Amino acid sequence: MSAPPRPAAVAQDPPHRRRVLVRGVVQGVGFRPYVYGLATELALVGHVTNTPEGVVAEVEGSVAAVARFCDRLAVQAPPLARVESVDHQELPAAGGEAFTILASRGGGPVRTLVSPDTATCADCLAELADPADRRHRHPFVNCTHCGPRFTIVTGVPYDRANTTMAAFPMCPDCAREYADPTDRRFHAQPVACPSCGPRLRLIVGGAERTTGWDGGAERAAGWDGGAERAAASDSVIVRSAGPDPVAECAAGSGPVAECAAGSGPVAECADGPDPITEARAMLARGAILAVKGLGGYHLACDATNAGAVSLLRRRKARGDKPFAVMARAASDVEHLVRLGPEERRLLEGPVRPVVLLRRRPDPAYPEGAPRPAEAVAPGSPDLGVMLPYTPVHHLLLGLPGDPDGPRLLVMTSGNVSGEPIVTDDAEALERLAHLADGWLTHDRPIHVPCDDSVVRVCDAEPLVLRRSRGYAPLPLALPLPVRPALATGGDLKNAFCLGEGRQAWLSAHIGDMDDLATQGAFERAVEQLESITGVRPLNLACDRHPGYRSARWADRNAAGRTVVRVQHHHAHIAAAMAEHGLDGTRPVIGVAFDGTGHGDDGAVWGGEFLLADYAGFTRFGHLAYVPLPGGDTAVRRPYRMALAQLRAAGLDWSGDLPCTAACPPDELRVLQRQLERDLNCVPTSSMGRLFDAVSSLAGVCHRAGYEAQAAVELEAAALEAPADDTAAYAFALGDGEPVRADSAPVITAIVRDLREGHTAATVAARFHRGVAGLVHALCRRARERHGLDTVALTGGVFANTLLSSACAAALRQDGFTVLRHRLVPPGDGGLALGQLMVAARTTPDD
Repeated sequence: MSAPPRPAAVAQDPPHRRRVLVRGVVQGVGFRPYVYGLATELALVGHVTNTPEGVVAEVEGSVAAVARFCDRLAVQAPPLARVESVDHQELPAAGGEAFTILASRGGGPVRTLVSPDTATCADCLAELADPADRRHRHPFVNCTHCGPRFTIVTGVPYDRANTTMAAFPMCPDCAREYADPTDRRFHAQPVACPSCGPRLRLIVGGAERTTGWDGGAERAAGWDGGAERAAASDSVIVRSAGPDPVAECAAGSGPVAECAAGSGPVAECADGPDPITEARAMLARGAILAVKGLGGYHLACDATNAGAVSLLRRRKARGDKPFAVMARAASDVEHLVRLGPEERRLLEGPVRPVVLLRRRPDPAYPEGAPRPAEAVAPGSPDLGVMLPYTPVHHLLLGLPGDPDGPRLLVMTSGNVSGEPIVTDDAEALERLAHLADGWLTHDRPIHVPCDDSVVRVCDAEPLVLRRSRGYAPLPLALPLPVRPALATGGDLKNAFCLGEGRQAWLSAHIGDMDDLATQGAFERAVEQLESITGVRPLNLACDRHPGYRSARWADRNAAGRTVVRVQHHHAHIAAAMAEHGLDGTRPVIGVAFDGTGHGDDGAVWGGEFLLADYAGFTRFGHLAYVPLPGGDTAVRRPYRMALAQLRAAGLDWSGDLPCTAACPPDELRVLQRQLERDLNCVPTSSMGRLFDAVSSLAGVCHRAGYEAQAAVELEAAALEAPADDTAAYAFALGDGEPVRADSAPVITAIVRDLREGHTAATVAARFHRGVAGLVHALCRRARERHGLDTVALTGGVFANTLLSSACAAALRQDGFTVLRHRLVPPGDGGLALGQLMVAARTTPDD
């Protein structure tokens, strides 16, 4: 039998080589080891490296294998990666025996993106809780899938040398993980373990030392400081985890040798309980601690301890502004608030913002369930909740098997009211000394301040109210290309925006610009964001308000560049348009409701219906003007706005009305003369001020200790209204354009309802329905006259989900397309994005 014929030789494809540039969030997220694994799986040779432009890979192999590599590259990227673009370039074959990872390259234009800080992942949490793991209870466990990023970056490319971890040499075990492409800590820049730092430290001796503490007020909170106070009144106790200069005291040497005798600046040190155990015990006894987080210090206390919460409120002079709480798990708050699928996703996801959750009207308290003190969020319809996002948080709340401790912690920004969040350790010891009884701190520096983000859910969609940790510095896609520009935002809840091409970078939350420290933080944040994005602004944009500090900064720093001033409410509408990808070729009906915005006629606007695109706007309608007596004084005392509204409606200031009774007699007489003579009474069309007025008129809130308190409490009251009441107050609409919406009939109807015995809840609900009806009516009129059918709901008033939901439902039912914010705050925190887009249509291209 003859042998079978031999098959003909198959010609092999010549090797094919391709250079691939990947831009986006591709550094510090495990992208290079992912590329290495993919190339090795496909038997490709070549290399991959980090550059300021992004990740660059050269792959060589068969045509089919190279094609598969390029097809899978973006689709199967690591969880924290965000691929913005992939560019290919054919290269001559160069050969090679393997695929390697090269050291990062510097130089050239910056085009890569830095990842936000990300909550501790499940794998790291498992290590944290595993007694057999070398990172058991390590307060800084992290990997390529989680941990600090943006807040520790000092430059790009994102390598350890360009982070605040540069000062911590890796131990041999960490170095081995860092260098192993198959390890999930390969090139995880913050990688560390108990052997190589950072280190946690507890310093005790704050408010009780600096305020003549004698235990009186503090004992009322359940905290007497007894064990923590040393014999000397100026002593400080330090608990340190791991090697630390303080440990030298054990040998009676070093700068803190005095502690060996129990005297001097340090009374106890490393031989005491570990910092976390002692910190939990202090919190359980009612102490207030300054806790160093990813982007700054928090002030923490046991949220179930009424005395501790009230004490923190007094120390921080916070008034009634709600605190956020941190819970170990969603199950610890589900008896208190309504948790839908989107709320759970936000709470438990990698961002871990503060989520404003609607309270249950009559919460049941199962046995053992934590009950927050009433002083946590008085008068608020929501409870702000976040889950732990750092290992320190998980340890503070306790791992399985830990002794009992607080299950809910108040976690509020570590700052003096009105100032930026504290990030520097020495500054924290000084500026928070009158607020905290101790500091749970560590020696990893924070380079970029970053407050917690705040989100709520409206109609099953997220609504970002403060875009900061976990979101910044991710870019936003723009519908139109822009020249390199910087928009400075507003003066309240400031966030600025850098833009170039089709990308915009909103900064993390900066704060209110009326404080010198905040203005300094603004300048440092501009410099830092420019450095990591590579944007060099050719133009500046700012608000038209002549007194805004953000606008004055733009003028001072113009250096020959064009400064474009953008009307406040036009910017709000442009931000909503940009977020939804509108190119501006067709105007929208913009409904911009907020508290204050400089109007083109010199009045204070805030109840606006504008027909707008990026190039300009027409004022189609607005609330009728009423006097704003005393400016900011009227904002702090809503009864002044209520009395101004009564006078504008031709109604007497009768003593049976809550707002009249709330106004002191002397002030009432002065206010009457002020309104009669029109002294310091700028006209306003502000919807925010109308909410204030109705809140006081209904007897809900007469004095506002924080921004929008009167409106927040009016929304809370409306939620208590009888479900079978569907009445709504009606505004009077004028003819012509701009259409004037007169609130006098609303005020008159409220007075009538109050005198007929209707509750504040009923009044509040009818008012909300009345405002929604006004929005619908004016948008219908705009559609009839101008043929527009897209409505943008924007401005801080639309953080009110009751109002936003009612407006959107009525408009959509009538065939309108409704744009609402999701990724960009509706308030002034999103203003800069709109300024950027408007300025792009105003400034020349050359």
